[in-house]
Amino acid sequence: MLSFNNIACRRDRTLLFDRVSLVIHRGQKVGLTGANGCGKSSLLAMIQNELEPDDGEISLQQNVTVTHVAQETRSSDAPAIEFVIDGDKRLRSIESDLQKVNDDGEKHAELLADFEQAGGYSIHARAGSLLNGLGFLPDQHTLPVSGFSGGWRMRLNLAQALMSPSDLLLLDEPTNHLDLDAVLWLENWLRAREGTLLMISHDREFLDRITTHTLHIEQQKGTLYTGNYSAFEQQRAARLANQQAMFEKQQQTMAQMQSFVDRFRAKATKAKQAQSRLKMLERMTALAPAHVDHLFKFSFREPDALPNPLVSITNADIGYDAEPVLKGISLSIQSGDRLGLLGANGAGKSTLIKAIVGDLSLQTGERLPAQKLKLGYFAQHQVDQLRDEHTALQAMMDCDAKLSDSEARNYLGGFGFSGDQALQSAKTMSGGERARLALALIVYTKPNLLLLDEPTNHLDIQMRDALAEALQHYTGALVVISHDRSLLRSVVDDLVLVADGKVEPFDDDLDGYARWLSDYRNRATTSSQEQATGDDEIVTNGSQNEDRKQRRRDEAESRAKLRPMRKAIQQTERKLERGVTQLAATRDRLASNELYNPENKSMLTELLATEAEQKQQVSALEDELLEQMDALEQAESQ
Repeated sequence: MLSFNNIACRRDRTLLFDRVSLVIHRGQKVGLTGANGCGKSSLLAMIQNELEPDDGEISLQQNVTVTHVAQETRSSDAPAIEFVIDGDKRLRSIESDLQKVNDDGEKHAELLADFEQAGGYSIHARAGSLLNGLGFLPDQHTLPVSGFSGGWRMRLNLAQALMSPSDLLLLDEPTNHLDLDAVLWLENWLRAREGTLLMISHDREFLDRITTHTLHIEQQKGTLYTGNYSAFEQQRAARLANQQAMFEKQQQTMAQMQSFVDRFRAKATKAKQAQSRLKMLERMTALAPAHVDHLFKFSFREPDALPNPLVSITNADIGYDAEPVLKGISLSIQSGDRLGLLGANGAGKSTLIKAIVGDLSLQTGERLPAQKLKLGYFAQHQVDQLRDEHTALQAMMDCDAKLSDSEARNYLGGFGFSGDQALQSAKTMSGGERARLALALIVYTKPNLLLLDEPTNHLDIQMRDALAEALQHYTGALVVISHDRSLLRSVVDDLVLVADGKVEPFDDDLDGYARWLSDYRNRATTSSQEQATGDDEIVTNGSQNEDRKQRRRDEAESRAKLRPMRKAIQQTERKLERGVTQLAATRDRLASNELYNPENKSMLTELLATEAEQKQQVSALEDELLEQMDALEQAESQ
């Protein structure tokens, strides 16, 4: 369907990728991955003929239709649902022809048949389903497009693209403006969609559940792997290991040949053999050592104080107008708490965080912060508030005037701002770079309560991994809203559900939340249907509804019993991960040749004792984890 033949792309005189050749076949769902700035979006632009390749050519089979998500939304008074239907251009064309046909009954009949075949009679229901899935409330379907904010307009653009029955769908980070609920819905929708998909995403689980192939751009090359993102990682690791082994073997062979040449070139009896080996050396194609893109590495500095509780909210109503979004909320955040906020769109997750921070005043109740509370708050408006004219280096100096130039540069290097990148002004940065800089400034302040509202938007997978690792070792309290399930699974201990004006513990995991969400939506649909059918039918179905409620209560009780076991497993997994990391670091130190000099004997003895102790700790944690997992499995089967 789509082929790339030796294509190359340069932007601002920088070579992004070169000699990329591959074929994408019909029905494949391909994840396009790679570090920010490697050329992924440029590749999509080439497919759409918005950008010409610097070399090579891209071929698309004849009559293949392509759809992408528009980056801008024109201001319009058209209802949102009609804007979404505009995505089906064939149907809109048939509607236009129907309006123009006059007394030609045969033509009118043909157009009506085409209209039916194109799904015209169900088009409003399908468009409404898309809007519902992406988080729009039913009464918003008829609101004008001009009445929606930028983020919601991006959702409208996505819905319009999904409405198109095209052969090839191109998506560029479609989850960036979505919450977890919408991501879960979109994931299921894309899995069920027929046709070919080429999608840029930095969300591991999203890619894993949708894609059948992975096109990875790295080191100016593009490679197509069979399988989802996890399969790609395994294949890539094996390829890199093999490449490194081949490189080292070749280096040994070349060194042996060169040594022979150097030793015997001047000897008459060996001159011919030496000359032969020299020619072999010249003919050999040098293999490159295995190399991966720059890996981000940073950590949170230890907070100056860890008071308890850090902040408390008691009997609070929280909202913006007379009618509160959240009612009667009581919440106390302790040092070491690691909370993930879940809830449907508009339930009040961001509202709760703003109240915890103190940016939003309580309508009733009390907010009591600790005297030594030090907040770190990351949200999109923090990213937007970066001073456009300031460089990353200037932003660091503003954060701490005592920092030297070299200290600031060293710190920024962990966030990907090395060399001249530290002198780049914020206005010229990409969304991912601005997010990284805002995060760097927050991390530097040593917060003891960290609140993250969708921190992974625009961050690539490498930076997400670095953030997750840093958060795993963070000793302060953490409250997170994120649609990135990989991040939530790796850094959160407890889930909190924000729903129906309440804030309560959620006694299940993220997979359980997906089931809860499906059930929640079904209940909402059933409720609206019951209201439409009248009281008589509600009475008739009363016993069935009561049975469903009892089943839900039983399931909730079962989840509550298993919750402590799951939490214990998560804590052991984190301890084991830290133990393995510490053991690897010790072994790296033991690999140093200098350590085995006589003057370092005491240090060597100490490190060997440390290694033995760490090995014992890791082994004990592995046994503990296996026992806990066996116990959970038995409890789940009962």
